Amino acid sequence: MAQLSPQLKQATPVVATHGEGVYLYDESGNRHLDFTAGIGVTGTGHCHPKVVEAAQAQVGKLIHGQYTTIMHKPLQELTERLSGVLPAGLDSLFFSNSGSEAAEAALRLARQATGRPNIVVFQGGFHGRTVAAASLTTSGTKFRAGFSPLMSGVVVSPFPNPAHYRHYGWDVEQATDFALRELDLVLQTQSNPADTAAFLVEPVLGEGGYIPGNERFFAGLRERADKHGILLIIDEVQTGFGRTGKFWGQEHFGVTPDIQMFAKGIASGFPISGIAASEEVMSKAWPGSQGGTYGANAVACAAALATLEVIEEENLVANAAERGQQLKSGLQAIGEKYSQVQNVHGLGLMVSVEFSDADGEPDGATSAAVHKAAAENGLLLLTNGMYGQNVRFIPALVVSEEQVDDALAIWEKTLASVLG
Repeated sequence: MAQLSPQLKQATPVVATHGEGVYLYDESGNRHLDFTAGIGVTGTGHCHPKVVEAAQAQVGKLIHGQYTTIMHKPLQELTERLSGVLPAGLDSLFFSNSGSEAAEAALRLARQATGRPNIVVFQGGFHGRTVAAASLTTSGTKFRAGFSPLMSGVVVSPFPNPAHYRHYGWDVEQATDFALRELDLVLQTQSNPADTAAFLVEPVLGEGGYIPGNERFFAGLRERADKHGILLIIDEVQTGFGRTGKFWGQEHFGVTPDIQMFAKGIASGFPISGIAASEEVMSKAWPGSQGGTYGANAVACAAALATLEVIEEENLVANAAERGQQLKSGLQAIGEKYSQVQNVHGLGLMVSVEFSDADGEPDGATSAAVHKAAAENGLLLLTNGMYGQNVRFIPALVVSEEQVDDALAIWEKTLASVLG
């Protein structure tokens, strides 16, 4: 009998029968508070009625219309609707299915638009699992080990991660000084600016631990990109569509990219992703270089349109900011009781709790134990961090004040049982 690969490890023991809002229900009828949201995908919650209605209606009209063969109305409407939320000037779109595909599309466009081979990425970033996307990923070796050689032309520069540099006694400002100096050194010693197509960076490290960048760091990237004719690519796959308490994570730092990636929260669980750029940049893609069988699927586009309406009508970006502050403050207050809790990171509704051992080193074992116990107590979470030392909270943007309080109560109970 066929079965799933043994390497597909479930993060929680739940076999879900259905979901509603921030809850999942299993085969025994147990209700679980889901603070994973399908890794940040179901931003409007499980099975939001408006999204369900839009998808069901579209299924009865047109399921698949390959968009380099024929055009369909949901795609035209989604393209127009996105123009109202994308940064000014990013007015040309290419659609695909996953974050990895968006990363590869951005990479290909940057190289073709500039005629340059190299991409500078930043330590701790995650951009996908396909060969090129994994070559751009440095949040953990598990994403890139065992199938070398990886793609060439990738150079890694530091991200201003104060959690990583705490043993040096550095704060955010010192970590930022170091990151920008090292980037200059990279351009001097490893990737000549004339060979550098793009900088690729997340506003908040996702798999890397929910570590936000900062305004000075992004200003430094923008300044160097402009000086050398390098394109700035911002990966908004996990941070976009309200997740950080602003519509785009980059808004926290006052920066606009040349190419922007998006996916995850755009369609409440339907697979769709893409990149946005100016028409000037996008027109430099080589003929035939953009395409794909399932990109901009008609049902996914209809779901994305409904998702955008729900985000606006229910003020979910503002809710993410408010509930995110409630969640982070609550986690910090609980964490102060335990020496193993090193810090609480994140923006909006992407928050992580970092664990360390008695020597202050990253403690992935404690993180795993707490994560497992939380699931047993009815709170579904994920882990992240370069050493697996963080437990992350990433609920749907529809989460209420009461539901955040419920999660905090379960978390407090869980820490008491695991940490004593």
